[in-house]
Amino acid sequence: MEKRFSQFKGSTQDPYEVEFIGLPETNLSAYCTCPAGMNWRYCKHRFGIIEGSTKGTVGDNLDDVAVVKSWVPGTDIYLAMQQVKAIVKDAEDNYANLQNNQPPQSGKITPRS
Repeated sequence: MEKRFSQFKGSTQDPYEVEFIGLPETNLSAYCTCPAGMNWRYCKHRFGIIEGSTKGTVGDNLDDVAVVKSWVPGTDIYLAMQQVKAIVKDAEDNYANLQNNQPPQSGKITPRS
């Protein structure tokens, strides 16, 4: 088990603390002290690091972002992110088709009636 830490400038005086724990096989745990992270909701700080972004990070451990990003492929988080990206792309494609008065693509998400 390996741990990495980052800090983010947030809306409070003290930076938010983000911790990543690389676990065996396909698991990765991520924790953040921001209000969303403390309530187990979507946290832009965790997902930013997972995607390799250093935007908003403070401190001198920016290299840890690349390390954490390298842990992501093959994890349950990676698989879930790929599924979400596919759903978003399908929705965008269907929206574009509807804007052009074309029917949604077969097997894709269809709008509610």
